[in-house]
Amino acid sequence: MREIPLDATAVVTGGTSGIGLATAELLLEQGARVAICGRSQSRLAEAVNHLHAQVPQARERLFARTCDVLEAAEMAQFAAETEKALGRISILVNNAGQGRVSTFADTTDEAWTEELHLKFFSILNPTRACLPQLEASGSGAIVCVNSLLASQPEPHMVATSAARAGIKNLVRSMATEFAPKGVRVNGILVGLIESGQWRRRFEAREDRSQSWEQWSGALAAKKSIPLGRLGHPAEAARAIVFLATPMSSYTTGSHIDVSGGLSRHA
Repeated sequence: MREIPLDATAVVTGGTSGIGLATAELLLEQGARVAICGRSQSRLAEAVNHLHAQVPQARERLFARTCDVLEAAEMAQFAAETEKALGRISILVNNAGQGRVSTFADTTDEAWTEELHLKFFSILNPTRACLPQLEASGSGAIVCVNSLLASQPEPHMVATSAARAGIKNLVRSMATEFAPKGVRVNGILVGLIESGQWRRRFEAREDRSQSWEQWSGALAAKKSIPLGRLGHPAEAARAIVFLATPMSSYTTGSHIDVSGGLSRHA
């Protein structure tokens, strides 16, 4: 993966944990400059310490600031500070937003509004803030981290499923609009990926004799994941880095499935 130019600058939102942190780490390993942001100062500090430990040679290529991507002014300031610290942004990884468990019957109007706002503006604000730099770079790339729910909705996550489908459509629309400006837009559709949420559920398991491998394997079997396990954040990160770099220079408006075969769609 040495396709990343050494002077590439990448912004990774939600870069303090999970897929975002794994993506930042891989980008740093490949020689890119990386800016990460998150809302929690303590989690941001933990992420910085982790990245310094894992990629010690990249200390001067890492920039981190607290930022709420739902606040347009904060995101605009973060983009400007990133350019000043690391140089013009040429890669944007939109990776913010969690899932909401609710059915149609118990999702309130307020919950619908909150969920749709979170999913869309966690992409709209960073994209608007970084787009001028991405266009000026001559080879800009945007990657949106999305969920398999976009194509395979679940009735117990009705609002999130609907929002995710909208984001999949948005990726295609932006790809078409931005292509003449030299900016590619793609996404990934993730299935069940190891996360703090799943680890917390494991810690609360009833059968204390079960190891993580046994517990997560049983979960994968229950969910009918053909590969028989949950995905690792690093596996999603590899797909993101592929789409963000010249290795996918003729790809735009597309999605990579990272679900272990869970997808029922061709």
